[in-house]
Amino acid sequence: QVQLVESGGGLVQAGGSLRLSCAASGRTFNAYAMGWFRQAPGKEREFVATISRNSLRTYYADSVKGRFAISRDNAKNTVYLQMNSLKPEDTAVYYCAAKMPLWSDSYYYAEQSYDHWGQGTQVTVSS
Repeated sequence: QVQLVESGGGLVQAGGSLRLSCAASGRTFNAYAMGWFRQAPGKEREFVATISRNSLRTYYADSVKGRFAISRDNAKNTVYLQMNSLKPEDTAVYYCAAKMPLWSDSYYYAEQSYDHWGQGTQVTVSS
């Protein structure tokens, strides 16, 4: 079992930046592929970004490609989401998730693939 705790959310103006962190405890963090998802008010949760356990592969939703960057520090048991050029439509609760992968360079963008979830952190982008 792995426990996930997100942090770094807040209120930012459009065009600004935030970096979200997701700290993992419990079983070995570097065994997991990681993902970020978000849920805006009145909408379903959607995929944002994912990274393989060995950091060699990443994948992004089209809506954030070129603005967001996912990374991980296995020594610190933490995955990050650097968010730049934020837009009001990025406003949502952001969740990190963990998945025991099939291969070291596997990544996953389907919500139902993930086994473990954090509690979420709110990001609000004002116009």
